[in-house]
Formats: sequence, C-alpha cells, structure tokens
Amino acid sequence: LRPHISDEILARIARAAGGDARVALTALEASVEATTPGDKGARDVSEETVVEAMGRARYAYDKGGEEHYNLASALIKSLRNSDADAALYWLARLIEGGADPLFIARRLCILASEDVGLADPQAIVQAAAAAQITELIGLPEALYPLSQATVYLARAPKSNAVKRAYKAAAEDAAETAREPVPLHLRNAVTPLMKRAGYGKGYRYAHSDPRASEEMQCLPESLRGKRYWEEENDERGTMSDE
Repeated sequence: LRPHISDEILARIARAAGGDARVALTALEASVEATTPGDKGARDVSEETVVEAMGRARYAYDKGGEEHYNLASALIKSLRNSDADAALYWLARLIEGGADPLFIARRLCILASEDVGLADPQAIVQAAAAAQITELIGLPEALYPLSQATVYLARAPKSNAVKRAYKAAAEDAAETAREPVPLHLRNAVTPLMKRAGYGKGYRYAHSDPRASEEMQCLPESLRGKRYWEEENDERGTMSDE
C-alpha cells in the first residue's frame, strides 16, 4: 500500500530541503520507514516523524561539510558569549542532526579551558565528566550531560588568560629554543653531571620559603619575564585569536 503523506507535510519537506533533492528524498524514505503500518497496512506519516527525519537526512550529506562546522561554530560562539539559550539551540541542532556526540563533547572540553580557564576551574571538570558519560552511555541519554555541561559553560565566568599566557610563552620558546637549561634546574643523575655543576644552587621550595621569590627558573635572557597575569575582571579579555 502507498504511504499517506499530506500535501502540507510534503511542502514542509520541500522547504526544509532547501532545494536539495537528495535531502528531500532521503527524508521522505526515512519518514515512511519510521512509520508503523496501521491496521490496514497503510503508513500514515506524521509531521513529527518528518521533522526528525529531515534533520538526519540533511546531516547525512554534511557530516564533514560546511554546515556541520557552521553549527559547531555557532555553539562555541554562543557559549563564549554566555548565551545559554542560543547554546542549547545549537547543541540541539547538532544532536538532532546526527552529529557525533563525542565530537560535541570534545569541543566543550576545549572551550572549558580556552574560554573559561581558571575563572572557574570547575568548568573543565564539568566538560570532562560530560565527555566521559557520553562515551559511557551514548545517545539518546547523553544529551542530558551534554546539555548540563553546555548550560554550565555558558553561565561560567569567562577568561582566555591561559590561552594568552601560553601563546606568549610559545613565542619566546620558539625564539630562544637554543637557550640551555640553567644548571641549577638540571637533574644530576650521575657523579659526572654533579661535578659539572648540575643542580648546584637549586633551592627546594618546600623547605626554603624564599626560594620562589629569589630563585630564577627562566633562562637568563628571559629573566623576570611574565606570562601569567592575574585578572581583576573574571570575564577576561575576549579575542578571536
């Protein structure tokens, strides 16, 4: 028996497909297959079934394409902007479209460190827990820990201080890559190394309370250089870098 699909539902499929016949046909086939036959064997396709099939059909042709990364970008930028509502919407677009939940979890973990950081150290714990639970239970239940982490990250104070500090340190590391490690910071694992001065002058901070103030741990050319800066403003400095 032929399936029954109203003209309104067919029109909705056409609009949602955005002119892509492959998406429309895939959604139509998926909708029919997902509909249980009635008493007389006919399949009466519902709007709810079509809505679900449309998301998965479109994503089936774009899991590695531009729209996939557009959605992920929208999620991250909404989180960075502390917009929990928008973040949940884009999260739902990704999940309902068939995105790999572990891909989403990885992006949340990155943002927790890159855009929240030490402004709220619990953020990375929440993101990591969501990633672990997602791997453990999978969809559909994984949408709950992912949603929880999304809301937490959106509401958390923002700071990219860790990112900026590492970037500055990496620039100096590249420019001074041939600088030797100061002798007092080297580990004297052999008598020869000890005679060469390895470890000489090292001060053990646990028993020497002034060591952290007086002992230089950077190469001489970078003496006094600061990378980490404490922030008075918890939100930190936003940037597109």
